[in-house]
Amino acid sequence: MRLGLALPTFGPDARSEGIIRISRTAEELGFDSLWTGDRLLAPVAPSVPYPGVDGVMPRVYENHLDPLLGLTFAAAHTSRVRLGTSTLNALWQPPLMLARSLTTLDLVSHGRLDVGLGFGWMPEEYTAVDVPWDGRGARLDETLDVLEQYWAKDALAHDGPLFTVPDTVVGLKPHQRPRPPLLLAAFTPRGLRRIGRRLDGWLPGAMPMTALLGMWATIVKEAEAADRDPATLRMALRVNPLLTATPTGPERFPRAGTLDQYIDYSRAAEEAGVHELFVDFGQMSATLDERVDLAGRFIEGLRAG
Repeated sequence: MRLGLALPTFGPDARSEGIIRISRTAEELGFDSLWTGDRLLAPVAPSVPYPGVDGVMPRVYENHLDPLLGLTFAAAHTSRVRLGTSTLNALWQPPLMLARSLTTLDLVSHGRLDVGLGFGWMPEEYTAVDVPWDGRGARLDETLDVLEQYWAKDALAHDGPLFTVPDTVVGLKPHQRPRPPLLLAAFTPRGLRRIGRRLDGWLPGAMPMTALLGMWATIVKEAEAADRDPATLRMALRVNPLLTATPTGPERFPRAGTLDQYIDYSRAAEEAGVHELFVDFGQMSATLDERVDLAGRFIEGLRAG
């Protein structure tokens, strides 16, 4: 199982020094990947509760860097680790602009990009960019149509319900062929079906292993129904530790627990066939020094097992 770390693109360490230190730490400790998320607003009074422990958005999200620019900066200071988005809210910009940005990042990083897409959870962010909250699934499907054509063809023309791209030559191509891997964070039956039928993988969040494997079985079934080889799909599991001094029970874990509990959970994920797991120690109040220390203890604990 591959292991990854989240970049400090949120919170007080969201600056060049933080990105450089975590990027170099990841390569020095032997992590396989770096990941970043996407945030646009921090509403004073959000209309929808945050999908977390207490329904309150983490304060670190109040300070947020552009995810693709953050990964580009990390690419310039690394040579080996892959670079992923978990997740990039792809519907906030026209798909042609998204295709250009993603292709550029994959090209300059020499093919290290993993494109993890999601919808987000906050209607206010959609309002701010003048994109309707309703119809997100159809908008994603058409966005994927444009991305796939951009990467596969030397000439592109698209005339869809939402987007029109006049006939154009596409000279910019990604380093990875035929395209960078496309993963999706989704948990509804329709979202799992979309992953199995047209995407390259799944971006779940930490949950009890039985629930995780049950959803993965649905994705596999959908891939088989679409005559796709499920073995080509991958799962990259995000873990946002909320560390406690003493072990928590099953009613709280994996939302909160000790570092040893998260290490055990990661071992169980590997045994269950999870392809990649990455941890974000920046969701809680941890300094940059503490994040580096936790990353070292985490990977050493896994190796010791």
